Amino acid sequence: MRAHPYRLLNIIALLVVIIVNALANLLPIAGKTTGELSDQYPVLITPAGYVFSIWSLIYLLLAGFVIYQAMPSYAERQRIRQIGPLFILTCVFNCSWILVWHYELLPLSVLIMLALLGTLIVIYTGIRQVQEPPTLGERLFVYLPFSLYLGWISVATIVNVTVLLYDLGWDGFGWSATTWTAIGIGVTVVLAALIGYRYSDAAFMLVFVWALVGIGVKQQSGDSTVSTAAFVAAALVFLLMLGMLLRKRRAF
Repeated sequence: MRAHPYRLLNIIALLVVIIVNALANLLPIAGKTTGELSDQYPVLITPAGYVFSIWSLIYLLLAGFVIYQAMPSYAERQRIRQIGPLFILTCVFNCSWILVWHYELLPLSVLIMLALLGTLIVIYTGIRQVQEPPTLGERLFVYLPFSLYLGWISVATIVNVTVLLYDLGWDGFGWSATTWTAIGIGVTVVLAALIGYRYSDAAFMLVFVWALVGIGVKQQSGDSTVSTAAFVAAALVFLLMLGMLLRKRRAF
């Protein structure tokens, strides 16, 4: 079986993503950093600034993935071939989102974010449908990067949609921002539990814990109801994750 043809392209694509994201804040693109743009939209579900440092870990793990998939001894494995050109597509969407976000094209940013989310879902489910058991290397360099990436983009999609609605002046059918944020937090809990339990994925669930704690921290000096809801939700997801791990351990 020939090794997949995207080995070098995957490396180049990730390098482009890292460069574009760096330039977005160093130049910055359109005169504002990514964080400054986020601060323009004071939606309650946006986590504290430190939470976004998870990107460093995601990119580090993705670097591990592109190196792993390029090695001749692993490039022919079915899970690597299953991804095909989809990783390159995620990189295209990632860079595109940065550009449209910095030029404040919010409706387009949501569409691109949804496209990125959908592509990551296809990758995530596809690599788990391969019948042969994953090796340790695949768990570390294939499963883990895409668990964190999908988890974070799931959270980011909720925030991105909320920002768009805020910018459009949506009145929330008369419900308060606090109520809608609590609903959004509830959605994150359900999503974390459904995917986490379906695929026994603690890493995916931990991303939601990280984000929810960040929401709680940011709103400690703002909306106490949202802060409390976020902390409770984070604790609930964490306990669900522990329960899943204990159940899995007993099964063995």
